[in-house]
Amino acid sequence: MTTEPDLRHHGDAEVRTAGLVDLAVNVRTGTPPDWLREHLAATLGTLAAYPDQRSAHAAVAARHGRPEEELLLTSGAAEAFVLLARVLKPRHAVVVHPQFTEPEAALRGTGHAVHRVLLSPEDGFRLTPGAVPAEADLVVIGNPTNPTSVLHPAAGLAALARPGRTLVIDEAFMDTVPGETESLASVRDLPGRVVVLRSLTKTWGLAGLRIGYVLGPAELIAELSAAQPLWPVSTPALAAAEVCSSPAALAEAEQAARTTAEQRAHLLKGLAAFPDVRVYGEPAASFVLVELPGATAVRERLRAAGFAVRRGDTFPGLGPDWLRIAVRDAGTTDRFLAALASAAEVMPA
Repeated sequence: MTTEPDLRHHGDAEVRTAGLVDLAVNVRTGTPPDWLREHLAATLGTLAAYPDQRSAHAAVAARHGRPEEELLLTSGAAEAFVLLARVLKPRHAVVVHPQFTEPEAALRGTGHAVHRVLLSPEDGFRLTPGAVPAEADLVVIGNPTNPTSVLHPAAGLAALARPGRTLVIDEAFMDTVPGETESLASVRDLPGRVVVLRSLTKTWGLAGLRIGYVLGPAELIAELSAAQPLWPVSTPALAAAEVCSSPAALAEAEQAARTTAEQRAHLLKGLAAFPDVRVYGEPAASFVLVELPGATAVRERLRAAGFAVRRGDTFPGLGPDWLRIAVRDAGTTDRFLAALASAAEVMPA
């Protein structure tokens, strides 16, 4: 009997034991930066007033060159998935996997049937022509995709847009890609309804603050807004949204993305020395997905050695022989690779 993956399992569950080196959660280390911490702390004196979104809303919309009516600020990208599940009435909803499981969980939680399109490791987890059925009127896909780290070409995703279809693209990790190439966040002229979700969690270390946003057609944004509770985003979160949309912050995020690319190359070079470790496709984000025999036991041995990595079997389309590893600095990566050699009971070639 096939066991359904646990769609509600997330990487933070791997690091609830104190003292572990966190390679399970894809939030950039050393964040929030000091200037952002100070900016957020300065909002504490204003908490007696209800949140006022106007300034943050204008700043985020301008950052993507969108009219303000095409933007909705949310309590993290996860809230956006719940709002979409509540508002949309799809007849044939498709979620492209392996990917972040919250979209499917939200759809199923509101009574929608979900059809899975499973991408193949042999294809590098890339979207192939005809993979998404023509009758799908709701399609959800990540770019770059969690957990595969694959960056799909913007043209390929744009080809999924068509009249009568809502195309939802989860770009929570797009700011980990130098230049944010392949983003559709600023594109407004595609057929149907194209919705892009973004998050400030990963690059800025704000998972506990809960701040994200939705970009899409004005009429759909209005429906999503009507489904939100009053004052859904806190004053500190609004302050973060505004300041992280500034030119200086965007320049810092770009440099962080370039550093991540260098660190990822170092990790991939180290993993390539292990004969039983397989990486499929071309990782492009702040994490790498690997397949290795006996990954469940390896993960437990790594924990005993002080390293937490993300199990892969909770993602549809994967299984117990998969692990997701966050990209870290070269020193941390080298220590992890040494622990992996011991945990896998094999020396790198």
